[in-house]
Amino acid sequence: MNKAEQLGLELAQEKKVDFEIGDTIKVHYKIVEGTRERIQVYEGTVIAINNRGAARTFTVRRISYDVGVERVFPINSPRIAKIEITKKSAVRRSKLYFLRGLKGKASKLKERKGRVSLKSIPATTEAPAAVQE
Repeated sequence: MNKAEQLGLELAQEKKVDFEIGDTIKVHYKIVEGTRERIQVYEGTVIAINNRGAARTFTVRRISYDVGVERVFPINSPRIAKIEITKKSAVRRSKLYFLRGLKGKASKLKERKGRVSLKSIPATTEAPAAVQE
């Protein structure tokens, strides 16, 4: 293993991804325009994750003005400010390239059931007050 591969493995271990194929995510991506820097949010469905060491990427697909748009993001990119998961879907494929040929309601994925997200759990769980007679 050469030095470039070793460095790549160290970088790959820094960022952990907690999303999966089929999840709807929001990618907050830093864009440089001249001297200014702003954050642009790209929301869509994860249709592929390519695990190739430090060059790991994921593909996000969304529909914009009735046209399918796909964008490939490197996981270890310093330009990614944060990634938010908005919906988890139940899928049985490792790549969702079949969504490219579907339109409208046919391209919707079923939401994963039986899982409680951490956002829906209340921060304080107090015991109910005892009823006095």
